[in-house]
Amino acid sequence: MDDDDEKRERWERATAWPGITASALFLVAYSWNILDETKPQALKVALLAVLLVVWLFFLVDYVVRFSLARHKLHFVRKYPIDLLSVFLPMTRPFRLLTTLRRIPGLRGNTASHLRRRVLIIAASFVLMFLYVIALAELQAERGAHGANILTFGDSLWWACVTLATVGYGDYYPVTLQGRLLAVVLMAGGIVIVGTASATIVSYLADHTQHLRRAGAQQEDAEHPHDGRNDRG
Repeated sequence: MDDDDEKRERWERATAWPGITASALFLVAYSWNILDETKPQALKVALLAVLLVVWLFFLVDYVVRFSLARHKLHFVRKYPIDLLSVFLPMTRPFRLLTTLRRIPGLRGNTASHLRRRVLIIAASFVLMFLYVIALAELQAERGAHGANILTFGDSLWWACVTLATVGYGDYYPVTLQGRLLAVVLMAGGIVIVGTASATIVSYLADHTQHLRRAGAQQEDAEHPHDGRNDRG
């Protein structure tokens, strides 16, 4: 590891918990701003100020990490959510998930570390994906002519049904933005199902291989001289 990447690693370790706190704070302020239609003007201004401060934190964090990365293009490809969070408000809550990998307990390259990281982040991603899409859908549909998604409960139910590809049709988007979000949700559902299937298959394959090795070792321990006797 060169000096630049080592500095970036130190920066990421130092900003792990502040990043998680900022992401959680953004999610709370973002949710409150959409869900509470009766909030006073002072609270609205305060929430917008929180969103702005957190966005500045995301911007500074990305710029510093990008400037310290030796391979810039590889860095951009490796952390697309971090880049999108600078430009798209809807993707900023997902920074909460990208910062999870910086926690020491989830770091490491062993099979157990990788499996634990994939399972925790994947489960968190599904929940966050549903929640954020439901929020954005409510913001897009509420107040539109002919809309039937009028509450967060309606939006969350629609998001769950769409992600599961059940498609009851009791709730559906009528705005262009809402329909684009539906496409994103359906595409995300395909990715989530594929990732979950691959993770389960990988886990079963690793577990089966581990059991076979353990069985072979036990058999060798119980019959240590079989090979020698056969040769004699």
